[in-house]
Amino acid sequence: MTEISGENILLVGAILLIAGVLIGKTSYRTGLPLLLVFLLVGMGFGTDGLGIQFSNMHDAQFIGMIALCVILFSGGMSTRISTIKPIIAPGLILSTVGVLITALITGLFIFWLSGMPWTNIHFAFLPSLLLAATMSSTDSASVFGILGSQKVNLKYNLRPLLELESGSNDPMAYMLTIILIETITLGGSISGGTLISQLLLQFGIGGFAGLCMGYVSRWFISLYRRMGSSAEDAGQATAMISIMLVGFVFLTYTATTAAGGNGYLAVYLLGIIIGNTRLPHHRSISKFMDGLTWLAQIVVFLMLGLLVNPHEMLSVAAVSFLIGIFMIFAGRPISIFISLLPFRKINLRTKTFISWVGLRGAVPIIFATYPVVANVPGASQIFNIVFFVTLLSLVIQGTTVLSSARRLKLIDDTNTTESDFGVELADGHSTSLYTRTLSRQDLTAGNTLSSIKLPEGQLVMMISRDGKYIVPNGKRKLFPGDTLLIIHEQAESTAT
Repeated sequence: MTEISGENILLVGAILLIAGVLIGKTSYRTGLPLLLVFLLVGMGFGTDGLGIQFSNMHDAQFIGMIALCVILFSGGMSTRISTIKPIIAPGLILSTVGVLITALITGLFIFWLSGMPWTNIHFAFLPSLLLAATMSSTDSASVFGILGSQKVNLKYNLRPLLELESGSNDPMAYMLTIILIETITLGGSISGGTLISQLLLQFGIGGFAGLCMGYVSRWFISLYRRMGSSAEDAGQATAMISIMLVGFVFLTYTATTAAGGNGYLAVYLLGIIIGNTRLPHHRSISKFMDGLTWLAQIVVFLMLGLLVNPHEMLSVAAVSFLIGIFMIFAGRPISIFISLLPFRKINLRTKTFISWVGLRGAVPIIFATYPVVANVPGASQIFNIVFFVTLLSLVIQGTTVLSSARRLKLIDDTNTTESDFGVELADGHSTSLYTRTLSRQDLTAGNTLSSIKLPEGQLVMMISRDGKYIVPNGKRKLFPGDTLLIIHEQAESTAT
């Protein structure tokens, strides 16, 4: 067996990254979620595979914390306030009340299961609730990754709703996990009032800190731009601003945690503020963060794959399977339908799909390391059960997201793709770019560009068709499905 040391960690890490990326390419053929492939690659290289030993839960927790901060910040950056406004109420209910109900229902099931004489787990109520709490949130990396790879649009604002829920429900699961660990290790009990007060305190401090740091980071970006000369290289400016933002991500997390708030919530809000701010070279900064996020996701999934010992996981496979099936077909759907009761406009098909896209991923496994580090009794069983349930969720739910959307007739076929022209305007111009995909109805007055009526101050810059870019002119023949890149002159400019 090979043990990771200072001399070979770079070699092992490089091999894992390269192997993971190459093997991950097969996910498009097999239909497996890409992040599940990285998890399996890590397991293949681990103790029960090629023999690489990695069992340091403290290091795993630290790496997971860094990765989760990057993932949540990037998810916040991709969240447009204008997009989430119509669904912000149900999204926040799902990410708070939904998580709480999921943890409670699943915890009761685990507690009941522990009392059965034929099971090999024997958890008291609080440890049962702790196990459920670690798995109570959907994984933002998995949801963002799967929805991002599916080049389809969903009806009824489903995509922003799912992304908002998965991006904002990790803080709730984290707080439940930490509160339950502290209660168990101190040997006390917890009341509903105490739980709610602690949650409100962490949410309040985390939300306030995230908003404050968002505006502070915006001010520092403006300061950097004023300090620079007009001759500064655009690539250097992009790199420096990106690095500054990474610094603010970790500053926000550590400062909020030190103040007693939820650092993950603060980081997510920081991302939302930055993502909805007009930044210089915004597209380039977003691409930098996308690359960093993929690296964080790959590293954490590979690491978690190395961390688990499959032969230990098999000892709780039967009971883990029952818990996973219960969460998929009962725990998650019940919590969704209860949480969305006040929103009568959300139809049955939409609720059913939201229930199905309850993917578990790296976040529950990272949270499952906390009981191990805190020496909670039965923590090793908790970790192995969470890992098994995560694999089950990614296999069953992760591979059927698109097919379930089709069966429920939730795919918007009027605009199935969104073309990325790769064009970005320099900061400070009173113009903006947007895309418009043509339907048959748009071409009823004629099928040439001159027949398309655009508002005053708008001009078609480019046409995208079947992956090719076409230079527009008035006589150019258009077809349904063509995407137009349109420049729009704005009356006023909004500066940072």
